[in-house]
Amino acid sequence: IGLFIHSSGLTILVKVTGANTSNVCVSKGEVYTIIHNFTNTVFHFSFSGGHTTEILRLLSSLSQSYSPRHYIFADSDKMSEDKIRSFEQKRAKIFSSSQFTLHHIPRSREVQQSWSSSVLTTLYAFLYSLPLTFRLKPDLILCNGPGTCVPICISAILLGILGLKKVTIVYVESICRVETLSLSGKILYYFADYFIVQWPALKGKYPKSLYLGRIV
Repeated sequence: IGLFIHSSGLTILVKVTGANTSNVCVSKGEVYTIIHNFTNTVFHFSFSGGHTTEILRLLSSLSQSYSPRHYIFADSDKMSEDKIRSFEQKRAKIFSSSQFTLHHIPRSREVQQSWSSSVLTTLYAFLYSLPLTFRLKPDLILCNGPGTCVPICISAILLGILGLKKVTIVYVESICRVETLSLSGKILYYFADYFIVQWPALKGKYPKSLYLGRIV
């Protein structure tokens, strides 16, 4: 199955060779996949800062089958790019045929940016993300909190509405969110196929969510 992981400014697309997934479960720091009769699986990931660290911990559990990986992150997020390059360099020492690409998109909202101007920047990020998502056509999206994941997920939902591709969205709320969801979480709670939280208090407030304990 395709997976799209988004965190704040980074998105990764991973193609799974020779297999597809109809369900994805994340538990105890590992990503477990139930393989069925799919092909050309693609993963998207996007994040920044601490979100990037959390996502890379999840990615470290993926086998070489999930390749190539296409990372998409905010154009101003140099730190995430450096972390991903370092991660992939270490991974290449284990898997010699490991492949990945990097893509930039505009950031939806900067820190302390006003809500009114955020609407315009998010719209711009959506228009920029749309052709990229349509070209890559992920099977599944995995996100974990940042605003940049919203336009990407909306683009993926649009793929399904137009009958071009059914994209499964898996949202993993950040470990730092103990009692309240992030703004991205509050939005994607209603659209994600699987919404995972890491604290029991959130499970009580959001019954649709899945509580699996700490997974990163």
